[in-house]
Amino acid sequence: MKTYLNKMRGERVQRSFVGWKDAFWSWLGAFSGMVLICWLSAGWLSQELLIVGSFGATSVLIYAAPESPFAQPSHVLFGSMLSSLVGVACYQWLGVSSLAMALAVSLSIFVMQLTHTVHPPGAAAALTAVAGGENVHQLGWLFPLFPIGAGCIIMLSVAIMINNLARHRRYPRYW
Repeated sequence: MKTYLNKMRGERVQRSFVGWKDAFWSWLGAFSGMVLICWLSAGWLSQELLIVGSFGATSVLIYAAPESPFAQPSHVLFGSMLSSLVGVACYQWLGVSSLAMALAVSLSIFVMQLTHTVHPPGAAAALTAVAGGENVHQLGWLFPLFPIGAGCIIMLSVAIMINNLARHRRYPRYW
């Protein structure tokens, strides 16, 4: 029991602090990516179809932690799309219910781990597919492609351009 409880203490680690230049590049990338998605969504589509809450968390990863495995393009795109596909399946099978939401999140994690595409915001996309409301439910099986896939491609394109403008950044680390 003592060993089990000792695991919960964590470890002392030296934390590194982000300087203003790195914070600026993260801000510029997140701002540019979200402005582009919002502009395309409002101007081109005349609605907010491209805007999904999980994109906020994806922005944190691809702009503020671009070296993270969770931020790499294959994880962002396939983790999000597979997870949203799982979410749509759970909604189609069980409707809007606590069981459908729990299954959407847990099965999306299961699928991402098995496919080596873990992207934490993907679980949020799965949850959105179930709990996202009538606009999301009307999209049905298109939801993983549009807005999830399209939005991820837009954000990844911006991340590749912005992150590589800074001399000290390199993105992606791998595909």
